[in-house]
Amino acid sequence: MQPPINQDDEDRLSSLAVILPLAVAGFMLAAGCWALFSVAGVYIRQSLELNSVTFGFLLALPMATGAILAIPAGLAAQKFGSRRVMVTCLAGLAACMALLIVADSLAEFLAAGAGLGLAGGYYSAGLQFVTRYAPGRRTGLVLGLFGAGITGVGISYYLVPLILDAFTWSVVPLAYLILLSLVLMLVLLLTDPEDAEAGAASETSVRALLARLRRVRVWQVAVWFGVVAGSFFGLALWLPDYLASQYQLPVQTGAGLAQWFIIPGAGAQILGGWLSDRFGSTRVANRSLMACLLGLFVLSYPPMTLLIQGIDQTIRLEFLMPLPLEGALIVVLGVALGCTMAALQRTMVKENREATAFVAGLLLVSACSVAFLLPVVFAAVNHWVGVRSAVFMILFLLLAATLTLLARDARRQERQTLLHPGI
Repeated sequence: MQPPINQDDEDRLSSLAVILPLAVAGFMLAAGCWALFSVAGVYIRQSLELNSVTFGFLLALPMATGAILAIPAGLAAQKFGSRRVMVTCLAGLAACMALLIVADSLAEFLAAGAGLGLAGGYYSAGLQFVTRYAPGRRTGLVLGLFGAGITGVGISYYLVPLILDAFTWSVVPLAYLILLSLVLMLVLLLTDPEDAEAGAASETSVRALLARLRRVRVWQVAVWFGVVAGSFFGLALWLPDYLASQYQLPVQTGAGLAQWFIIPGAGAQILGGWLSDRFGSTRVANRSLMACLLGLFVLSYPPMTLLIQGIDQTIRLEFLMPLPLEGALIVVLGVALGCTMAALQRTMVKENREATAFVAGLLLVSACSVAFLLPVVFAAVNHWVGVRSAVFMILFLLLAATLTLLARDARRQERQTLLHPGI
């Protein structure tokens, strides 16, 4: 039976009722801006007449700058307050949308693409913003609700093509500009300016924050989270082309099916955070990774033709996983990855609560680095091996190694608790 909610927790929950929806709405828009070039890539490539190398660089630029800005934004949030950094990032994203409305050259698109990396800064500051008001017993749930804002990517995958079909390209950034301006005004009007300064329990010394990088535990959790979150984002980018090629579907249909991985996976962070509060982050992460491995094991099987030499004839068996079954396994995979991300995110924040924004930036750098490399690895393996489902084999190996390390760490902590119960 859980202890009753005290008055301090009630006050925090009442503040959270206003703060959390605004923070999540801002993160949804920031994530949608982050993925804007991926969704509208066909238009941009055709209008600017870009070759494959230049276009690939343009697509990767928001993710790369997001990784670069994540830790500085976390340091700024620790020093000057998370609300200020959130407002700055939203204003910067709005300026990028204004630039995209009139952009007609590669240099302007590159400048705007670099600015879209401010979404990474918003994540670092926003995580500290909501954690500051989250009761300790609800930390995982609050972090999961905030992390679910990544559904903005899936919403962009659905809405942007509709806008492009009905209107011109300039309407897309205009719509984002209006929404960003609205959320920015609501944050300024409805949140308390007391967050202009960092919280009393927060570390503000850059030297003290950087000293955390010498802790092995911080790097362990960051790497585990990076592999899991990077696998999620990398697969989200790869799935539309994979499904379209594997089942001879139009690219638009493949992108639509990929949303059944992105949106449930992002929403599952709420479930993962709630379960982590109830049963512990380590248990949830381990069970979720086991579910991931089970789904990836089945998805790894490529289409096969089996020849059985019978008595009178050769029996030919064709194996191709039906699309509904493939889709169901992809949904399960997305949900399991989302729960794992929420559990690992809670672990990092609980162990470094006074440096939340800084460690959030570290998590994002790790995730972006893996997500940036995985599509390149997928393409290379597909070229060398010639089997499309090899991408699932790669993810199986990565997540199996992560589960092994997590299990070893859990056993080590259990032994330490038994041998030194007072520590």
